[in-house]
Amino acid sequence: MTASDQQYPLPLALPLDEQVTGNQRKEEPNRVSPLMAQILERDNLIRAMKQVRRNKGASGIDGMTVEQLPDYLKNHWSKLRQQLESGTYRPRPVKRVEIPKPDGSKRKLGIPTVIDRFIQQAIAQVVQSYWEPRFHPNSFGFRPQRSAHQAVKTMQSMVKQGNKTVVDLDLKAFFDEVNHDRLMARLKQQHRDKDVLMLINRYLKASIHSPTGVERCCKGVPQGGPLSPLLANIVLDEMDWMLSARGHHFVRYADDCQILVKSQRSGERVMQSVTQFINRVLRLKVNVNKSAVALIWTRSFLGFSLAYRTLNIKVSEKSTKRLKEKVRKLTSRTRGHNLSRLIAELKESLLGWKAYFGISEVKSSLQMIDKWIRRKLRCYLWKQWGRSGYWKLRRLGVDRQLAWNTSKSAHGSWRLSKSPALYRALPNRYFKNLGLPELATG
Repeated sequence: MTASDQQYPLPLALPLDEQVTGNQRKEEPNRVSPLMAQILERDNLIRAMKQVRRNKGASGIDGMTVEQLPDYLKNHWSKLRQQLESGTYRPRPVKRVEIPKPDGSKRKLGIPTVIDRFIQQAIAQVVQSYWEPRFHPNSFGFRPQRSAHQAVKTMQSMVKQGNKTVVDLDLKAFFDEVNHDRLMARLKQQHRDKDVLMLINRYLKASIHSPTGVERCCKGVPQGGPLSPLLANIVLDEMDWMLSARGHHFVRYADDCQILVKSQRSGERVMQSVTQFINRVLRLKVNVNKSAVALIWTRSFLGFSLAYRTLNIKVSEKSTKRLKEKVRKLTSRTRGHNLSRLIAELKESLLGWKAYFGISEVKSSLQMIDKWIRRKLRCYLWKQWGRSGYWKLRRLGVDRQLAWNTSKSAHGSWRLSKSPALYRALPNRYFKNLGLPELATG
């Protein structure tokens, strides 16, 4: 690519279909392999373009943004298509990014260039259409018309049938440990198209640019590309059908798998046999520190757990803790934002959290979170008021004696946030009128 090619044009000059398809191609269609021809079909490319733009995401090593992709393809698609058809296209290296995980460790992401994300998306759409009918019905992750909520409700249904012991499997660094030979062998069972298989293999082998230098990739499926979720399902689909053939009740969402059994003893047998299968056949590793055989209500799945006795779906303790940590950061004393701005920031986080955890059947836990958040806001305001606390309370309708006793109290702000004076001055409706969402309602 020349220096001028790197100056990606910003304005969009043509409709999306004209940008993607390009009418300059004159190669004979018979030279293109059947699967590659499907991938390069106009409608498939337009779908891929729309999905990449919808997903947004960071730039790869070349710095190109999603907004710049359509105009770039308008000028260069003919050459890219010729390379894809002839089998000479080489993916660019992926950019290594590490993001912190809740347990303190870091998740490694591989960010392909926007061009490669577009090509991967086009491949994934076609390849998925072949694999989707083959996938097990108890697999819910990264599949059309399936969701985490469905996985949780399926797990709950199995538990209510009497399977109250869970074999909770956690695969160690799954996306980093996927064996390329095993994955390519699985792909070849369904596809005989050498051109597409070769391109997928090149994406698997693409080098990684990290702050420490360039790394060769000999295993793993980099998280961050559109192909990765599909390839992960293809790898683990073999385990799904093994579990099904043995008559096990199980639910899987990506690399999170729960097998439901009726007793601790049978659970330990299943854990041992499945671990052997994962090690020997899939060539992956089970994280023994995070995996366990236990009663279902002592474990969590996709952020949810089941209540003891009733087996109703509720928000897990870990999920509640993470939300509280986020609220604490937003309401930290040093931020100094006014309440309206703070609630606007909280609203953005809380509405997203509510959209996911709103299926919880145990509303009491959500009510407790609502109560805790309002208390944090009362504490936040009391700290901001400082020495003017007495006059603020008086203006908000608190009688003189109670306002005086509260303002002169030796107790800390967190304890006073639960005082009668703060509840009278700042009732629940006060925060509701400012737009604070309630997690337990609606």
